[in-house]
Amino acid sequence: MAYEIPVTQARAELAELINRVVYGGERVVVTRHGKPLVALVSAADLERLERDQEAAEEQVISSVSKLGQVGSPSGEHARFGLTAEHRRPDRRG
Repeated sequence: MAYEIPVTQARAELAELINRVVYGGERVVVTRHGKPLVALVSAADLERLERDQEAAEEQVISSVSKLGQVGSPSGEHARFGLTAEHRRPDRRG
């Protein structure tokens, strides 16, 4: 759980808050009118969060790429999908 502090108090105690984050391993949430505004986290936490986000994005891209590789059963045209078949109008007449 993060330690919450109002922005006005955080200004006055910034050096102490940095020490709590770096040496105490805490996370600090700075609030304004009781609502979260920003968070102070260690550089190591930030790197981990960014790495996790990149891994999640790569997983989504990989999953979406695999969708295009799935074939329809027995060569039928897909009933649903991202592509459509274009047919020229019949010009009998």
